[in-house]
Amino acid sequence: MENAELLGPGNFFACADEFTGRLFDGCVYVWEALSRISPFLKEQLRSNIRDVACFMQPLPQTVVILDGRVWREGFAILGGDAAKGTFTVRFGDRETTEAVVLCAGAVLWNDQIQLGAGTVVEPGAFIKGPTIIGSHTEVRQGAYIRGQCIVGDRCVVGHTTEMKSSVLLDGAKAGHFAYIGDSILGRDTNLGAGTKLANLKLKGDTVYIPFEGQYIDTGLRKFGAIIGDGSETGCNVVTNPGTLLGKGSAVFPTVSVKAGYYGANSVIRG
Repeated sequence: MENAELLGPGNFFACADEFTGRLFDGCVYVWEALSRISPFLKEQLRSNIRDVACFMQPLPQTVVILDGRVWREGFAILGGDAAKGTFTVRFGDRETTEAVVLCAGAVLWNDQIQLGAGTVVEPGAFIKGPTIIGSHTEVRQGAYIRGQCIVGDRCVVGHTTEMKSSVLLDGAKAGHFAYIGDSILGRDTNLGAGTKLANLKLKGDTVYIPFEGQYIDTGLRKFGAIIGDGSETGCNVVTNPGTLLGKGSAVFPTVSVKAGYYGANSVIRG
């Protein structure tokens, strides 16, 4: 097939670091990385929340994880912006932005969860494992992370945002009312409020990608969207299953994006 390389991961993401290299290396088509999420988690996940010892119910008090220890007292939350690396906790005379903060009312469903330094999980957030969340990431009130998820550094999983079987690379943000299913968001992408990455066709068969007059069978029954580095969607955008947005693309508010490949710097007005 001519121009098949356009559908490879390097056309959507900067794949130079160790993290993305493991996920994307050897993929002919970018969506093949979705089937690697589960083995990646099995290999890489190192739980650091077991000693929290409160699962399947809301945390009764705010706890902090620092230096391999769970703190239930002896600290003060000074606040800040986790995704900007400024969320600060004070321990006596020491102030740090590297503590993991799990707020009272958050729910950890099981212990197969890894949280990076400086990450904050707000009240009412719900996280199922296996899930890896990187450093200085904000999981906001009402967020629902359903497992089989990889979230990078400096990300936002926002208020009432639902995420399952998906990847957010460093700096990706879905701040408000989003659905991210079987999808990959590139570095520094931003989903406008109410964006939905639909992942299941009405007929329920496998997702096909229209490309250069042909239809490529992904072999995936559930497949949402690939959002290239630096791309943005406006409020209330819906992408249809099998949408591939190239780097630096933009989608106007309220647009329903048809399945298929959109090259770098595309502007989709509807």
